[in-house]
Amino acid sequence: MSRMIHSLSVLTLLLVLAGCSGSDTDWNAKNIRGLMPDLEFKLTATDGEPFTPEDRAGQVRLLFFGFTNCPDICPATMARLQNAVKQMPEAMRDEVTLLFVSVDPERDTPERVGEYVDFFGDNIVGLTSDEETLRTLAKRYRTTFGYGKPDENGDYDVSHSNAVYVFDGQGRARLLIRSGQSISQISEDLETLVRQGRD
Repeated sequence: MSRMIHSLSVLTLLLVLAGCSGSDTDWNAKNIRGLMPDLEFKLTATDGEPFTPEDRAGQVRLLFFGFTNCPDICPATMARLQNAVKQMPEAMRDEVTLLFVSVDPERDTPERVGEYVDFFGDNIVGLTSDEETLRTLAKRYRTTFGYGKPDENGDYDVSHSNAVYVFDGQGRARLLIRSGQSISQISEDLETLVRQGRD
């Protein structure tokens, strides 16, 4: 009898483990579920008003740190993400929001950030804040940024990560989009997250 109970216990454990291992999707992006904190911040939107994750609760949100004078990484990333959203079924596109956080508050006023994100399309929220708040937020997601030495015109470069963090409708960290991912792969992951949120 005890041997039967033991066998049933082992069988039950194996079934549970099998269910756990197959419960998550095979993502194209890096799965960061449980490895990063939930989406949490209070920043300034392009209209000058405070903005928090609750303002777009229920939507899949992509968090990207950059700056409007960025010559390469930022525009390429923004265009890539927008093209990925455009590849999704039309009924799903409004359920994804890109959060562009400028880490150059000295030059990037809310108005300037607004003009920048408007260039790339809809469903993009431009955000910024003071440097201390931005550094705290960057540290929360294990990244950083820095400023180069100003030239004779006062212009300077800003170093920052090209990481894109993806959060589900409940604000839980789910994915880290890899730089080598294709637009179709990004679109596929976003579509899966939207579907999961509807279940």
